[in-house]
Amino acid sequence: MTTIGFIRHGSTAWNKEKRSQGLSNIPLDEAGLLQADKLGERIRNEKWDVVYASDLSRARATAEAIERLANLPLLLDVRLREASGGEIEGTTEQERIEKWGEDWRSLDLGIESAESVIARAMPVVDEIMEKHCGKNVLIVSHGAFTRHMLKALVPSIDLTVSPKNTSITRLVKTDAGWDCELYNCTIHLG
Repeated sequence: MTTIGFIRHGSTAWNKEKRSQGLSNIPLDEAGLLQADKLGERIRNEKWDVVYASDLSRARATAEAIERLANLPLLLDVRLREASGGEIEGTTEQERIEKWGEDWRSLDLGIESAESVIARAMPVVDEIMEKHCGKNVLIVSHGAFTRHMLKALVPSIDLTVSPKNTSITRLVKTDAGWDCELYNCTIHLG
C-alpha cells in the first residue's frame, strides 16, 4: 500500500497579507520557519520514506526542515510548484477589485488553470507511485496546487476548508483508487 502525504508549506508574510503568491519566490517568515520545525519533529515520529518538494523557497525550506529533523532524503521537482497567479501575483483581493473590478475572476489574467496544474503534476505522482510503490511519500507544495491535486485524485473530497500552512493530508492508494484518511491536520502546531 502506497501512502502520499500532501503538505502545504509554512507561512509567509504574503500569506498573512493575503497576497497571491503563485510562482513568486517568497520565503518563509519567522512563524513559517517555526511551523516547519514543528512539522519536522512530527514527521520524525511517523513512518515516512522520502520527501519531494517544489523548488520555490517557501516549500523547499519547509521540506529542508523535514529532511534535517526527520533524516529523510529530499528531492526537488519544479513540477510541484504553485499554480501561476499570472497578473494577480503580489496583489490582495481588494487590490484586484480596484484594478480589474468585482468580476476580475472572469478576466484572462494569465492564472494557471486547475487542468494545467494537474497535467504537469500527475506525471510526478505516477513516477512516485512507480519508484516508491508500497512506501510512504511526502510532497511539500502549495495551497492551490494541493487543492487541485486532491480534487483530481479524490473527486469526492470536501475542500470547503483550504489546507492550512504545514498541514498534512494523507492519501492511501487502494485497488479502487485513492482514499483520503487524514485531511488538513496541523496537530503538530498545538
